[in-house]
Amino acid sequence: MKKPLYIFSNGQLRRKDNTIFFVNEEGDQKYIPVEDTSELMIFGEVDLNKRFLEFCTQKEIMIHYFNNYGYYSGTFYPREHYNSGYMILRQAEAYLDDERRLVLARQFVNGAYLNIRQVLKYYVNRGKDVESKLTEIERLSEGIKDADNIPQLMAFEGNIREQYYKAFDAIHGQPEFIFEGRSKRPPKNEMNTLISFGNSIVYSTVLSEIYKTHLDPRIGYLHTTNFRRFSLNLDVAEIFKPILVDRVIFTLISKKMLKKSDFKKESGGLMLKESGRRVFVEELENRLKTTINHRDIGTPVSYRRLIRLELYKLEKHLMGEKDYETFVSQW
Repeated sequence: MKKPLYIFSNGQLRRKDNTIFFVNEEGDQKYIPVEDTSELMIFGEVDLNKRFLEFCTQKEIMIHYFNNYGYYSGTFYPREHYNSGYMILRQAEAYLDDERRLVLARQFVNGAYLNIRQVLKYYVNRGKDVESKLTEIERLSEGIKDADNIPQLMAFEGNIREQYYKAFDAIHGQPEFIFEGRSKRPPKNEMNTLISFGNSIVYSTVLSEIYKTHLDPRIGYLHTTNFRRFSLNLDVAEIFKPILVDRVIFTLISKKMLKKSDFKKESGGLMLKESGRRVFVEELENRLKTTINHRDIGTPVSYRRLIRLELYKLEKHLMGEKDYETFVSQW
């Protein structure tokens, strides 16, 4: 099974015959198994050339770039082999129709809320003092169905997440990782650094799965389609961030797999060192590979596969075959 390859070091990526290899700053070479690689996630300063990119296009390997803080910067998107004019038209039609766009945007927000709710219920059942936040989030969710436009939906989602974030400290129980509220670009403390880092990886993971469908990632519904390169991956990621990124963060902190020493100050903010990034990525990839029994199809599927199934459901909705309903975790 193909899997992502993460590159944290500085160096060069090069092609040699029918394979590729990475050369670090010390001159050490590491060959990369092309047939087993789904995408490259580049966090270091890495040089590459046209010959290398042509080979990645041939092998359908995406390259995702992240900046110094671990924020998503951009993607080398190989030639789209599943491009469908029909699907692009269906996506555009749904976006340009305000009512149809609102239906899909509401599903993404509701899916995010329901999975946030499931995370909180999971920890309530384990004795964590988050019941009041769960009650408040359930109250706020009543506004989702009544929202008349996208800005209203975004506001309800923002209020829900604000309450949800206030439950984080009670969940992980580690005083050195106090939240103190959301901050980005740059993140001001360890918890914000972890959230931003994890979200960036999930955005890229969803984008890689979109590439394997007929959908065009440039046409989203909750996030406005404009001059931003991609937006559909941001929509779909909203559903999965609570059950992927947040659950991983709680595991890493509660099990003390990350320490204060895994972070460093940089340009007025805080960032993960390479040691911390490797621990985070390993745990997130383990989560993505974890299989669960899917109640609808009756067979075990991985969380990564769940993302693809979500995209297939969206395709069916756009083709008028079945109304789209987001995935909601039951465990």
